[in-house]
Amino acid sequence: MAGFETKLMLTLSLLLLIGVCTGSFYDNFDITWGDGRANIFESGQLLSCTLDKISGSGFQSKKEYLFGKIDMKMKLVAGNSAGTVTAYYLSSKGETWDEIDFEFLGNVTGQPYVLHTNVFTGGKGNREMQFYLWFDPTADFHTYTVLWNPLNIIFLVDGIPIRVFKNNEAHGVAYPKSQPMKIYSSLWEADDWATQGGRVKTDWSNAPFSAYYRSFSDVDCCSRTSIWNWVTCNANSNSWMWTTLNSNQMGQMKWVQDEYLIYNYCTDYKRFPLGLPTECNLA
Repeated sequence: MAGFETKLMLTLSLLLLIGVCTGSFYDNFDITWGDGRANIFESGQLLSCTLDKISGSGFQSKKEYLFGKIDMKMKLVAGNSAGTVTAYYLSSKGETWDEIDFEFLGNVTGQPYVLHTNVFTGGKGNREMQFYLWFDPTADFHTYTVLWNPLNIIFLVDGIPIRVFKNNEAHGVAYPKSQPMKIYSSLWEADDWATQGGRVKTDWSNAPFSAYYRSFSDVDCCSRTSIWNWVTCNANSNSWMWTTLNSNQMGQMKWVQDEYLIYNYCTDYKRFPLGLPTECNLA
């Protein structure tokens, strides 16, 4: 492991700019589509995305990230949100992109949201895990976190880990570690698949639909604002850069997966009749 860490630090010293920034949405994001349906309020502390029958809306980060702990508080579409998807993810560009996904699939009033997670490496995903949440994500803001470092990707909700994707390159499993990613979020309509397999369609009489964002933080991150200004990312063995789950967090994740996990690609034998993906058989 020491050799791996040394090699990685040398790579980071050539490539990475330390990102130690929190601030307003004006400072950190650009609204990229929606023709006025996404807006920033409260002196940059609140952002909303809106969906109507004509269009959804979305935004992206000004910076690109190569490892980091990224927090965002979100309050999802209330009421009958069937057919809507609120996506919050990191992604690189190109045909062999990497991506780390949170997607929130709406539902009819009184039925739970589905939290859909996925990891893409080299343009290939098929690593879906889906969860119900243990609270109403439309009643208040909750924190959704991606902790991405050279050892693992940890998905957290209100500080509770729900999923880990480990770096198993030693076993031939691709891992995102070389392509910088931007943060993207959007609210859009996908009623051909989003709610109960597409059986429930969007009720446009409830439009416009809105999702809200606040308290973005990337205090712990390595990032760049331009391809011309990469400098050293100062990570050390005691920082987020080398964080894995401790025993208490492992227990929290087991609770979530025992109680709220509704789909796991690693147990879908019908989908993978020739054998589950390699990482599914690793500890």
